Amino acid sequence: MKRYIHAIETAVPSYVYHQDYAMTCMKRWVSDKVLQRMVHAIYRQSGIERRYSVLPDFQPGMEAEYFRENADGTLQEPSTGDRNHVYEQSYPALAREAVTKVFNNTPWLKPSDITHVITVSCTGFCNPGPDLFITREFGLSENVERYHIGFMGCYAAFPALRMADQFCRARPGSVVLILCIELCSLHLQIKPTADSLLANALFADGAAAVLVSDRDPSPGFSGFALEHFGTKLISDGEKDMAWTIGNRGFDMVLSSYVPRILGLHARRILSGFVEDAGVSWPDVAGWAVHPGGKAILTALEQEMGWTPERELALSYRILREYGNMSSVTVLFVLKAMMEEGEFKHSDRIGALAFGPGLTVEFGMLRMIKQNRIASIAASMESVA
Repeated sequence: MKRYIHAIETAVPSYVYHQDYAMTCMKRWVSDKVLQRMVHAIYRQSGIERRYSVLPDFQPGMEAEYFRENADGTLQEPSTGDRNHVYEQSYPALAREAVTKVFNNTPWLKPSDITHVITVSCTGFCNPGPDLFITREFGLSENVERYHIGFMGCYAAFPALRMADQFCRARPGSVVLILCIELCSLHLQIKPTADSLLANALFADGAAAVLVSDRDPSPGFSGFALEHFGTKLISDGEKDMAWTIGNRGFDMVLSSYVPRILGLHARRILSGFVEDAGVSWPDVAGWAVHPGGKAILTALEQEMGWTPERELALSYRILREYGNMSSVTVLFVLKAMMEEGEFKHSDRIGALAFGPGLTVEFGMLRMIKQNRIASIAASMESVA
């Protein structure tokens, strides 16, 4: 029995801002000249051109609603409660858009087919939350099983996919809806630390919905078969990536040592993942890597011999066009690979993400791309 990702659909807020404008704002909000030079360097080297936010505060010419400036140009930072209130008010639109798209593009799977809902988020808390919202909004069964994966960070899409895989193994016929939604821009903070400045330069808002089941692919199906998952802790990086709750939003620790640590361990860890999946290294045709930051991708290039034009092309593009949307980001990469990936020698894809712990999550997927016309013709012949 195979388990499949039948569809991945994404959504971003309507407010988009360019990295150069964000850099200008940040340099105005930090008064220290040394910090201003750090901001300039971090933003210019980020590999990001634009990001999306549920807040209009970062739009040129628009009046700020939450991050207001005092008369002296310093920033008034909202409380954690204020930020969480915006989360509660803002997530439904993104959830609705992503889930609507995923059902529209999988007409063979209906809302009434959903047996499990898994929601993922580390940027806000409320209950009832997104799981109940989409249950009510899309008329899912009142008996649908609902689960939430909270506060795990950038790698959390993988535990969600692994849970979906296990549900389908344990109960054949299950259809699992996953919703990852992250509003990272709510947690911008002005602190005189490199960690804070780096986080402010990277994170953005977005959502992604995924449908997983063991049902056979439909004619013209493009998606992934789930084959193997793995997870690994790098203990010497535990203090270099962390996520806690403060009085002015969630406090991020994102050390500049993270790329170096990942680089040092990457070959050993990835070789172990591939071996455990029962696949030889040359049979992995492509890699869907969470673009946690340009420095992380560069470290993987150096250690693994990967290039921005081949293995990491989609990761660099998603980073450039959307920034780091935490758990959502690798699903943007997988969606792009599903739509655009063409591999000649193999159809196996290694998917990878990193997060607090320091945690490395891995999935071995098999890409399936059927020709819609040929598939329909074949099904008609079989009926005849």
